[in-house]
Amino acid sequence: MLLSLNLAASPFSLSAGEGVHHYDRIQLRSSASAEVENDTLIAVLYAQQEGSEPAALSDSVNRLITQAVSEAKLSEGIKVQTLGYQTSPIYQQQRLTGWRVWQSIRLQSLHSDRLSQLLNKLQSSLALESISYTISPAQREKVGEALTLQAIDAFRKRADLVTKQFGRERYRLVEMAIESSDRPYQPFNMRANMMALERSAAAPALEAGSQTVRIEVTGTIELQLDQ
Repeated sequence: MLLSLNLAASPFSLSAGEGVHHYDRIQLRSSASAEVENDTLIAVLYAQQEGSEPAALSDSVNRLITQAVSEAKLSEGIKVQTLGYQTSPIYQQQRLTGWRVWQSIRLQSLHSDRLSQLLNKLQSSLALESISYTISPAQREKVGEALTLQAIDAFRKRADLVTKQFGRERYRLVEMAIESSDRPYQPFNMRANMMALERSAAAPALEAGSQTVRIEVTGTIELQLDQ
């Protein structure tokens, strides 16, 4: 895991009033980031049928999706979710020539090898719409907590440094905001005509890779005047 820290301070303004104590406000920003290995594989597959009888097409698509869901539930550690369902007309030269029925499912697992084997089976009847890696919520939360502590610690050190550089003994924290951001992998979209692949066809090779998780802390401090 690679870590990096960034710190920044904005210009400050002084204000003074006779007989009234005022404080100098300074805006500070710190951040901590880490390159985190993706640990979750996500795949979206779909069934699509075209013809003249929408009811028969719907039955066929439903059967394919039901079989795929049942197959996925037999594999331990794989989450399955049905997604969109759509029936749309097909026109040629402004004439209705048929119907298209489409439905998709989403598969997700921490066990990429297990999910890859399942994809090999399902691609005999379904098409692969997209496939991608991401970070699991548990891993994201764990890394986020560690980075938050680092970013806050960096903020405090910079606040102490700025305070001493301006000859002050202490400061007061006025406000602080903590935000997280990352750069998720974009799904790798497959060609729409990948229906009915041979049973022996392998799922596309895809490296898990990594993505950057970043925590940013912004805040305002007041340099306190000696009384």
